[in-house]
Amino acid sequence: MPERDPAISAGASKDLAVLRDAAREAGVIAMRYFGNNPQVWMKEGTSPVSEADHAADAYLRETLLAARPDYGWLSEETADDPVRLSARRTFVVDPIDGTRGFLEGLRSWCVSVAVVEDGRTLAGVLECPAREQTYWALPGEGAFLNGHRIAVRRPPAMVEIGGPKPLIDLMPAAWQSRLQRVPHIPSLAYRLAMIAGGMLDASFVKPNAHDWDIAAADLILREAGGALLDRHGRAPLYAGEIIRHGALAAGSGELLTVLAGVIAGFEA
Repeated sequence: MPERDPAISAGASKDLAVLRDAAREAGVIAMRYFGNNPQVWMKEGTSPVSEADHAADAYLRETLLAARPDYGWLSEETADDPVRLSARRTFVVDPIDGTRGFLEGLRSWCVSVAVVEDGRTLAGVLECPAREQTYWALPGEGAFLNGHRIAVRRPPAMVEIGGPKPLIDLMPAAWQSRLQRVPHIPSLAYRLAMIAGGMLDASFVKPNAHDWDIAAADLILREAGGALLDRHGRAPLYAGEIIRHGALAAGSGELLTVLAGVIAGFEA
């Protein structure tokens, strides 16, 4: 078993229980709208948000902050308040990651909730009710899907890779014949969970992912033996002043090293 992280003794395991309960109920709320033609608005002209997102977000905010009133709050569907920067720990939330897929009736969306301290995720949960799947992780404790430990797979001769075509096209020639590109997965968090669970080998992440897209999934992937890296080969930091990220690479082993090399030279 991995070495136990000191953060566990500081309450991360209790936070995980709070996250799991809240995410489960938020998933129930979202499912009431799934496939039922919820009302939709457009954010910034191009990004959809539905009444399901708002309902799940309102529940999560009320429930989580009631349980931990001294924590900060960062959510895709709540106006950002810089007061959160003074909090020791912060909830980082996407009430429905993969809203486009949710509205199209695809099942690969999830409620993403995390607790972050000093830029690192201390507890992460992905509740994927349309697939009856729950992922969670704590530092040093491993990653789990529906109570069963999960791990990245060793890439086979033909590797399955996700992410934007322009980045995949930059993979070295020696790898191009080994790549099998998977169809677009609208939920970035779920795509990373697929790598953690051995259902996908790697993925690029296009620039402009936000903290709420990846904070929970990052920890789940890391505890499953993989990693999410930026163009400098470093793990992203979360819940700071800057909440957007450049191109990222997700995977494990040699394949991750290759992806990281691609984004190191990539300019959006």
